[in-house]
Amino acid sequence: MTTITVYDPAMCCSTGICGTDVDQRLVDLAADLDWLKAQGVRVQRFGLSREPAEFAANDTIRQVMRDSEGDDLPVFMVDGALKAKARYPGRAELAEWAGMDAAKLKIAEQAPERGPSTEQAAAATACCGGVTRSASAKQTAGNCC
Repeated sequence: MTTITVYDPAMCCSTGICGTDVDQRLVDLAADLDWLKAQGVRVQRFGLSREPAEFAANDTIRQVMRDSEGDDLPVFMVDGALKAKARYPGRAELAEWAGMDAAKLKIAEQAPERGPSTEQAAAATACCGGVTRSASAKQTAGNCC
């Protein structure tokens, strides 16, 4: 079984999908990683602010961090090998890394769009403490919530 590991930059919550100003790339990535899991791919995701020990324990990640002072995050590894850094790959590229059949990918790309998963919604609520804040409150509270 293929394992795709994501090393995210520091974010306010595990997926970065929280608050009122959400980066669409993070929404797409979360959906793509959920899709990969549903296809049987093992996915691990570590955030610098939440799991710094995972970054310190990996020689490749430590070297990337040293070379770029952290500017090359996110980093994507497949079965322990560096595949991409400083960018978010799309579903097709992730599927290719996982050795997925192109026909299976075509079917999945034609599936209707859906909102965030229950896990993603729970992460957003946990990050924001279950409180929905206005845009003006966000300005004083920082980027998260």
